[in-house]
Formats: sequence, structure tokens, C-alpha cells
Amino acid sequence: MASELSLVDIVAGYGRAAPVLRGFSVEVPAGKIVCLVGPNGAGKSTVLKVAGGLLKPRDGKVLVGGEDVTGRGPQAMLAAGVSLVLQGHSVFREMTVEENVLLGAYTLRDKALLSKRVAFVKEVFPVVADRWGSLAGLLSGGQQKQVEFARSLMVDPKVVLLDEPSMGLDPKATGTVFEQVVRMRDAGTAVLLVEQNARRALETADLGCVLDLGRVHISGPASELLADPQLGELYLGGRPAEPGVKPKI
Repeated sequence: MASELSLVDIVAGYGRAAPVLRGFSVEVPAGKIVCLVGPNGAGKSTVLKVAGGLLKPRDGKVLVGGEDVTGRGPQAMLAAGVSLVLQGHSVFREMTVEENVLLGAYTLRDKALLSKRVAFVKEVFPVVADRWGSLAGLLSGGQQKQVEFARSLMVDPKVVLLDEPSMGLDPKATGTVFEQVVRMRDAGTAVLLVEQNARRALETADLGCVLDLGRVHISGPASELLADPQLGELYLGGRPAEPGVKPKI
């Protein structure tokens, strides 16, 4: 299966400190959700910073659609097809939903293409269509996150990077956000997801990757990781619902 995003043997860190990522590799196939889980400090958010062009790796390669884009900045990564949705809320509260979404299309000059992308995100995220003329600040946290998702899809990216999309949301809004992540995937976008709610994220994802000390500890189909009792005990806050599966760690 072709990968939209590949990180290969990445070594990365901050300043003169020891590297956070120490030979990390991951493949994000087209039309799949890949979830990164692991303890605090494992390097999950650093992976997204490298993939989004916010942090230049010390070693290794970043490939988008097979093209080597290692070391390019955020604007170049966006042009290559990588869109990043930061943790927390990044909508402009005093602007309308329409204005927020159109900010994601500032590079588009073709009006016909712009109209096509607007129609697409309204179809994928019905709340965006319903609240198109409303001030973004009047929306709930979960609705604001959908506006951020819609904005990230305006340039038709190959892959979207999601950093803790459920942060600060109540359980109902969290469920809605994960439903929308699946809608993104079903619309053809590859997704690389970092999420504090590891069990919920793996229930949503197609593939999972467990980080520990800057390296891949274990990876595979998300359903298999969820069913691994030892993995559940170490990283998911308790044993999964399907006991009796032999641990793979």
C-alpha cells in the first residue's frame, strides 16, 4: 500500500539537548488513520513537528508521496500536501466560520477550485455548512474543532496531522470529534493522529504505533494493539476488553 507520508530513521530534538526521537520511523498509507500512542515524553508531538516542517530533523528523511521533503519549512510542507492541526483551539473567535475556513485556502487563486473545496468541506462537516455565517466564538469546543478540520482540508492535502484533537473537550464532544476524524479518512485523506486518549484513538485508527524513548516500541493494526493485555496495562490505562490474547511485547 502506497504511503502518503513516510518518516524514516528520524533523529530530532531541541537545541543542544539529547535527541527526543532516536531513529523513529512510521508509514502513513493513503486513506488510513495512523495513531501514535505512548507515555508523556516519548516524542509523539515531536513527530508531528518534524512531519509538519516545524522542526528540522538532525538525521533521517521525510517523504511525502515518495518525494524527499526533509528540512522544508511549514509553508513548503503545506504546498507538498501536509496540513497540521495544532492542539487546543486555533479558530479566530471574532471571525465567522466562513472566514476561518477560507483562511485555509489563502494559496488558492482558482475561484472554481475554491468553490469546489468549500462545497467539499461543507459536505464532510455538516456543522460547518449549518453555521457558515456564525461567529466561530459562538460554537462549542467540538464544533470549533470541526471548523479547524475543515480549514485544514481546503488545500486538498495528502495527509493531515492532528495533535491532541480531543484536548479540553467533554466526552460527548470528544466522540463527535473522533467521528469527524473518520469522515476525513473516508473522504480519502490520510491522517497521522497524536491523542492523549490512547484507547479511544486506537478504536478509531486503522494502524497504531507505540513510542517509547523516541523509538517505535511496537506497531501494527490498531485492533491488535487494543487486544494486547500487556500493552493495555502499560499504555492504555488498564487491560482491554478481550482478555486471553498473548502479549506481543
